[in-house]
Amino acid sequence: MTTTRILPGALLALGLAAAAGPAAAQERQAPPAPGTPKAFRVPPARRFALPNGLRVTLVPYGTTPKATVLLTVRTGNGDEGPQETWLTDLTADLMQEGTTTRSAAQIADQAAAMGGSLSVSVGEDRTWAGGDVLGEFAPGMVELVADVVRNPRFPEPELPRLQAAIARQVAIARSQPQSLAGERFRQVLYPGHAYGRSFPSEAQLLGYTAAQVRAYHAAHFGAGRSHLYVAGRFDAAAVEEAVRRAFGTWGRGPAAADIRPEPASGRAVYLIDRPGAVQSTLFLGLPTVGPTHPDWVPLQVTDALLGGAFASRITANIREAKGYTYSPYSMVSQRLGSAFWLQQADVTTPVTGASLTEIFREIQRLQDEPPPAEELRGIQNYLAGTFVLRNSSRRGIINQLSFLDLHGLPEDYLETFVQKVYAVTPAEVQRIARTYLVEERMPIVVVGDRAAVEEQLRPFGEIRP
Repeated sequence: MTTTRILPGALLALGLAAAAGPAAAQERQAPPAPGTPKAFRVPPARRFALPNGLRVTLVPYGTTPKATVLLTVRTGNGDEGPQETWLTDLTADLMQEGTTTRSAAQIADQAAAMGGSLSVSVGEDRTWAGGDVLGEFAPGMVELVADVVRNPRFPEPELPRLQAAIARQVAIARSQPQSLAGERFRQVLYPGHAYGRSFPSEAQLLGYTAAQVRAYHAAHFGAGRSHLYVAGRFDAAAVEEAVRRAFGTWGRGPAAADIRPEPASGRAVYLIDRPGAVQSTLFLGLPTVGPTHPDWVPLQVTDALLGGAFASRITANIREAKGYTYSPYSMVSQRLGSAFWLQQADVTTPVTGASLTEIFREIQRLQDEPPPAEELRGIQNYLAGTFVLRNSSRRGIINQLSFLDLHGLPEDYLETFVQKVYAVTPAEVQRIARTYLVEERMPIVVVGDRAAVEEQLRPFGEIRP
């Protein structure tokens, strides 16, 4: 038998609550209204570039004696050809298996001795290498990162192990309905482009050779397409000296390719059968403007009000009011040269069609009439507050600065973001919904039991595999 222990203080509180009865609940004061979040301020940074094209940003930040050293290289899955899906990921994993002067164990030991660790990770348009260390060791981490990125040994005996590990990751991901829906959604939006290729086949992945990895690294890594960020508490002069010493002789390398896609859109229902599934996974959306467009911030506000916040309309409808789903959400997702709006929900099978009806009803309602000012203000407070919180760390600062550099945004973007959020009006939200959330252009992806949902989906468009 399990016994729950109630501490004496809790017993006293329970006794007082019982004695007070309902009157106490009625007299309970409402929590104070939230204050207006402060505008975000970027710490003053030291910026310079080496003759080989490497850009460097040093940001003093915080009081904790730690530093984050992160090198971003403008290459990622978006650079991969049709026969190279996830070759960037394999290259990144093999880079961590040792350099021409250090073994993998030595890299890990040296990073640990500096109070941190080093990793290499891959995104659609960038690859990151670095980690956190005690501030006094920031110069040492700079040199370690330089060695890993510039001088990887690519040990061939380690290749099968890494390929098998990635193959397991892919197999697990492709067993999840959300991954299947996301993969199909990307294929529809980005046909024939690397952004539309989410996973490699097992045969493709296991067929990669060490020679291919070396060739990919040589073709996509170089100083001219890299940016080193250091944020935290550190000796700036010592770090700059380490940067010039460790990276100064790195070759400029090939220029980054133009990977901007031509996204597609159009109404159809793409149905992936999962016989017997008790839930349907829904993905629907369409391409939108990106961070360089004047409507980017208003679009984020509109998204948050519609489905991108817990207090959003779609969440209130299909989660709170109707109980169709537990955690629906929407987002505006960006990558270099493209962005899209996406609404996602896992709904119970019998209400698959009804859920889509309610989602489109909320979109239409926002197009028909602007939101009340009070509702909009709550969403603006949420966006402004989370923006400031998201940037309240060393890595958060680096992520934001890297975002600006990737998209060529002005330096005042971060400091004016909160101001722009609050400048969005109800009429502008309505305009954004009308302009960008066009129902007839939205493909719908459903992963669920075909036998149970096919008839529910027919009103929403031609059903395709």
